[in-house]
Amino acid sequence: MRHDLPTREVVSFFRTTRQTRTHANPSPRRTTTPPRRTAMTDTTTMTGAEALIKALEMEQVDVMFGLPGGCILPAYDPLLESPIRHVLVRHEQGAGHMAEGYAHVTGRPGVAMVTSGPAATNMVTPLMDAYMDSIPMVVITGQVGTAAIGSDAFQECDTVGITRSCTKHNELVMSADDIPMAIRQAFHIATTGRPGPTLVDLPKDVLQDTMTWHWPTDDDVDASLPGYRPNTKGHPRMIKEAAKLVVQAERPVLYVGGGMLKARAAEALAELVDLTRIPVVTTLMARGVLPDSHPLNLGMPGMHGTVTATTAIQKSDLLIALGARFDDRITGNVATFAPDAKVVHVDIDPAEQGKVRKPDVPIVGDCRQVTEKLVHEIRALVDAGAEVPDRSAWRSRISGWQEMFPLTYEQSEPGAALKPQYCLEQLRDAAPEGTILTSGVGQHQMWSSQHWQFEEPYTWVNSGGLGTMGFSVPAAIGAKVGRPDKTVWAVDGDGCFQMTAQELVTATVENIPIKVAILNNSWLGMVRQWQEMFYDERFSETNLQSARVPDFVMWAESMGCVGIRVESPEEVAPAIEKANSINDRCVVIDFRTDAEENVFPMVPAGQSNDDLLVHPTQQQNRELLK
Repeated sequence: MRHDLPTREVVSFFRTTRQTRTHANPSPRRTTTPPRRTAMTDTTTMTGAEALIKALEMEQVDVMFGLPGGCILPAYDPLLESPIRHVLVRHEQGAGHMAEGYAHVTGRPGVAMVTSGPAATNMVTPLMDAYMDSIPMVVITGQVGTAAIGSDAFQECDTVGITRSCTKHNELVMSADDIPMAIRQAFHIATTGRPGPTLVDLPKDVLQDTMTWHWPTDDDVDASLPGYRPNTKGHPRMIKEAAKLVVQAERPVLYVGGGMLKARAAEALAELVDLTRIPVVTTLMARGVLPDSHPLNLGMPGMHGTVTATTAIQKSDLLIALGARFDDRITGNVATFAPDAKVVHVDIDPAEQGKVRKPDVPIVGDCRQVTEKLVHEIRALVDAGAEVPDRSAWRSRISGWQEMFPLTYEQSEPGAALKPQYCLEQLRDAAPEGTILTSGVGQHQMWSSQHWQFEEPYTWVNSGGLGTMGFSVPAAIGAKVGRPDKTVWAVDGDGCFQMTAQELVTATVENIPIKVAILNNSWLGMVRQWQEMFYDERFSETNLQSARVPDFVMWAESMGCVGIRVESPEEVAPAIEKANSINDRCVVIDFRTDAEENVFPMVPAGQSNDDLLVHPTQQQNRELLK
């Protein structure tokens, strides 16, 4: 249904304040910007369902994740003749997270297709997850027939209304003739500007009706969305002002977020860092954008970031925020966040400017394009003789923090449960080059970000904004589909694993061999940590008793996987070696880990980053951070 709004208002009505970035190279298969499409109008008559599948083929979709049902059944019939691969999931939420994982590692939009009612509502979590983390995704949902809409028909729900706040754009299509344009719009909006999820809701009779095939041109699409014009270039005067601040700063920090990965800006960032020698912090969503081995990479800042990264931000006099949104997990108490720093904020989404921290120099534009221009302006200033302050004292101070506050943990005592950090380090050291790591949400997510060595972009897949438990396994499946040449490890907690483990059946049946490491401490670990630290050790409903039930090895084997249980340090390396040698089926390792191990460093929620809690063994050096 085309909403009864003036055309210019439609886009803003569908949350297109999240206008954001056009991919410089959205598909690994494309080496140049694709030519603008020309009209493909002919006299072929087909059903709406056939038009849908043909439109997806025109958008170069090679795989989709889904589960059929009554109202979407017409669309599944022509899929039999299509070259598009369909991965049949065991739960619709899994389809959404698989599409996200695929998009994370390929840069191309993930596609999911499910039916109406409960299937559509099961997609809400992945949609919100993709919306918060700016993941390009297109979801196709079935809907009851147009005559039944609003009658509380079987498996009817207001999908457009329900998903309006968690999509960049959505539409209920009421005519088969509108399907090609609706699909073109959905892909265009999902992949340009700030990427995000879109949804097309298709009534059953619209899929069954006949139409004459036509394919909208790029000009047609542009004309149909007159209010949607993402600004990618950045304002030249603002970029010049930013360059001046960079050259003048004595204690600058590059605060790099996931937008740099969405913009395919890793090379531009490396050039900026090499030119300026400014230290870099990478958020949870930006891990891998700069190699961890780079001497200027300070790691992840924020609630569970490194002491050095968090403290460097606090003591800086200039923050150059590139594709970051000043999330509460980064800032802590906003009033005390980086109190002496001027802020340059580069983001494709104008809605992010000033939302949390007012920037001194706001720049709306594509992060890659703006960074490249910023490099040019800085180089011009330096070549013109601009004086750059001596930053040796700043670098020395940072080096001191790195030496005094490295990531650390205490090794397990003989006969005691495994340390989760040790398991991750062993996984990291044995991982083949280019391994993709996915995680669920909780302690294991933070330990993964801390202790893995990310040397390449697009090798870290996690749920950052929404914090979705159960994300890891289906996201790993989607990542493996997108990059079948890569080893994919899914790190999960026992709580997260039990939410979506059934998708390992999907992986087995569809021959998508991933590897899963369960850090099994029998608790909802992060919640238990908060109860220990802030609720006087009153552990209310966080003990899952996973050491007793379920038996993860037997469960894995029942789903066609190889199951391995590891309970002692000497078993860790052999188990990982065995898992890495198996490539014809999924492998699940159940690591029995210490339930009392906590994540450090930690900034208590709502408190200042200056109040971060260091590891207990480093407490005697805490005064050195002031």
